[in-house]
Amino acid sequence: MSKDHNASQSLCLDPNGGLPRLLEIMARLRDPETGCPWDIEQDYASIAPYTIEEAYEVADAIEQGNMEELEGELGDLLLQVIYYTQMGREEGHFTFESVTKAIADKMVHRHPHVFGDESRDKSADQQTIDWEKIKAAERATKAAGTGGTLDGVARNLPALMRAVKLQKRAARVGFDWPDAGQVIDKIIEEAGELVEARDSLGQAEQVEEFGDLMFVMANLGRHLGIDPEEALRATNAKFTRRFEGVEAKLAALGKTPAQSDLAEMDVLWDAVKRDEQTRKAGSKA
Repeated sequence: MSKDHNASQSLCLDPNGGLPRLLEIMARLRDPETGCPWDIEQDYASIAPYTIEEAYEVADAIEQGNMEELEGELGDLLLQVIYYTQMGREEGHFTFESVTKAIADKMVHRHPHVFGDESRDKSADQQTIDWEKIKAAERATKAAGTGGTLDGVARNLPALMRAVKLQKRAARVGFDWPDAGQVIDKIIEEAGELVEARDSLGQAEQVEEFGDLMFVMANLGRHLGIDPEEALRATNAKFTRRFEGVEAKLAALGKTPAQSDLAEMDVLWDAVKRDEQTRKAGSKA
């Protein structure tokens, strides 16, 4: 066994090896001769779905307020970065060091009020505006005058999130409704078109009109300062909580949802809502 292999093994097994340990572990996993067959077979595209999943699991841990879970999920997310940079190093595209240098340089450049001579005496909102101006200037430099307003908005973002980002970009060049009232008027118009499509058009047209309505709903959220992705997550959680409450009430009656009907479950749903409202009122007292 070679000296290099012994040094690698020692680092991989060192519980205090820190980041160099993790980098070495990934290099060993990807070693074409002695690594893990599954890890060797992976590429950027095959790993991407895991990255998205891990990011959502981080968000879920934060939402639950579970710091122990968050610690583990952050490690899983960091591993994704290590995976990509190892593949990049193997192919000569980039390394972990070049990636960390690039993001550090970017953070310094985008925070002149912290690392430069610019004043910190401004609101968080103004700092956000300045941040977007710096990003726009960076995009213009990259595009060398050939890029469009919407360039750079990732295509694989969750649809609601991407809708808001597209709308924000368009708004920066003046393509936006002046106020939320006009957005609501558009929602009414789009809802009518969806009803018309349902009644007289095919499935493809219904899908298109439904998408239009969702897009305008996302725009209304932007105008109201509401993150539609966050709002829908909260509603999903509320629906889950209340439906589980209905199931619990049915179980107390010796029944399952399949043994019930809509009328009974509606009554129990309303009861669950009242229970929640009573608990909220009690917590505020």
